[in-house]
Order: sequence, then structure tokens, then C-alpha cells
Amino acid sequence: MAFTAQDERLMRRALALARRGLGKTSPNPATGAVLVKNGRIIAEGFHEEAGQLHAEAKVLRHVGAKARGATLYSTLEPCCTWGKTPPCTDAIIAARVGRVVYAATDPNPKHSGRGAKLLRQAGVHVHAGLLADEATRMNAAFNKWITTGLPLVTAKAALSLDGKMATRTGDSKWITDAAARRKAHEMRSHADAIMVGANTVIRDDPRLTLRHGVRGRQPWRVVVDSRGQCPRTARLFTDSLRHHTLVFTTRHSPSGWRRYLALLGIVVIIVPAKGGRVDLRPALRELGRMDVSSVMVEGGAQLLSAMFEARLVDQIAFFYAPIIIGGAPKVSQAVRVETAPFLIEASVVK
Repeated sequence: MAFTAQDERLMRRALALARRGLGKTSPNPATGAVLVKNGRIIAEGFHEEAGQLHAEAKVLRHVGAKARGATLYSTLEPCCTWGKTPPCTDAIIAARVGRVVYAATDPNPKHSGRGAKLLRQAGVHVHAGLLADEATRMNAAFNKWITTGLPLVTAKAALSLDGKMATRTGDSKWITDAAARRKAHEMRSHADAIMVGANTVIRDDPRLTLRHGVRGRQPWRVVVDSRGQCPRTARLFTDSLRHHTLVFTTRHSPSGWRRYLALLGIVVIIVPAKGGRVDLRPALRELGRMDVSSVMVEGGAQLLSAMFEARLVDQIAFFYAPIIIGGAPKVSQAVRVETAPFLIEASVVK
């Protein structure tokens, strides 16, 4: 069918609501819903957190008889199986909603097409595909994880205009400005895990926490350390969030080092080695089993390079600062250029 201008306006409202749940609903998708009757919105909402009501059930919860004959706009095909909450299709049918318009078909094999079929069998008019591309992009991490078992991988880096992440002496603070750092932390808040290599931990002793005024759910902090080189005193291993830190290593690392980290509360996972280093694909699969649907790889250069070489990167987020490092030993000595910092976000062609 041809969708009307009002249909599109209301679906855009549902999409805006859904985005408010990004970074909070994993491993579930972010969804939004709007319930409309006689051209007026009578309820709206979004999926706020895994384990809570999905968007469709949420908007129907308190409207009672008003839902009869109404139109429900949803960013995703309503689910039709029990999880932590009842199927949304049951709530829609019980409320006697007259029409359902949804954006994207649910890629979950348990639901895909079945939700729409059940609603039609119950006499509900169902129309799919309105702004489907936007809805699909918004849940790219969920879509990959639910169909492959692997998390979506974003490679994030701060670079100079001549493509350097640090000076020849290893200095990298601060290549970008405060606005870029805040944006990077907002991106962290949407990820399930932040991953770095051993060299980054040794050199920078990072915290990998949400800062710069950004609030949200703290992602897993993941370290790839093939040979157990990270110091036991690293902040990732000793601060109050150490129980939310995970280390991927191989049997090439000292067993005493592994046992010590485990006693601290660090999750230590031994994965196969490839070329003497952590095989990254099995590591990502382990994260997928932990319901991690998105990983942001923040460094260093060696880990990022390995991710690209293994064809495991799905998208990039490169922050470019208006400087040319060249052979400067310190960032403060880099050549400044009269242009604004910029961010390149793109999907990787595979």
C-alpha cells in the first residue's frame, strides 16, 4: 500500500523515541511505538531496558478500550515469542488494535515474518516497510548479533590529518579537542564493550569509563593481551569496575598472571592463538555468547590493524584533528591547520 504523509510523520516519531533506548536495551533491539486513534496520539513509548516491556506492549498497557480500532506504529515487527516479557503480538491482539504499521522486519529467526502473520490471522491490518532502512541502520548491532552470533565491530581512532595516531615518541594526548572527546564518550555509551590491546594498557593505563559529562550504562572493558604483558597494577584491574573487565589471552601468557587477575575479579578467557596472538574471531564469538552485540575497538594501532586484516571491522569512526604531526616528538609541537575537526563514520565494504 501507499503510505500517507501522516504515516511517515508518526513513524519518524516512533524512530525518535526508539533512539532514546540506544545503548540501554542490548541484547534487545531499540524500538519505539506510537498509538494513534482518529488522528491523535493516545500513547507512545520506547523499549527502555532489557527485561522491561517492549515498546508496543508498553504503549498498550494503560489505554484500555481506547486501543480498539487504533493504529499502532512500531519501528520493528512485533515479537511473537516469550522471552523475559510476553509476546507483543498477544498484547496487540488482546487490545483489538485495528491496524499495525511497522518499519523493519525482525531479523530474529524466531520472529521474522511470524509476528505479522499472527496479527493478520487475528484480523489486524498489517503494513510493513515504512522507513525500513532507517530502522534497520539504527539496530545494526542487534541485526548482526542475532543472525551471526558475532557483535558489530566499530573501529574508533583519533588521527592527525597526515593519518597518525601518535607522534614518533608515542605521545597521543590530546590529538582531538574536548568536543570530539565528548562525542567519543557518547559513542562508548551506545556500545556493549570497549576493546583495547595490551600496548594501550601499558602505555596509557586507561580507565575506559564514561566521562566528559556522558551518562549511561558502563560497557564491558575488554583487553586483548596474548602474552600477559599488562601490569597487575593497571587501573582496569584494580579500580571499582574491575569486575566489569575482561581479558582475552592465550596459553602463551603466564598461568600465575592469569590466576592473579581472576582472583581480582577479572574475567579471564583463554582463546586459541593465531600466529602467536589472540585469534580475534573466536574472541568476538565469546563476546557474542555473553550477549555483547556491539564492540568499539579503541586501540592501539596493532589491534586495529589486526581487526582490519581479519576482516572483522563493520564500521569506522575516525576523528580527524586539524594538525599535521609529521616527525614532531610531541602533539603540542605538531603543525596546526586552520580548519575544524571532523568525524568520518562509514560502513566497511566486505
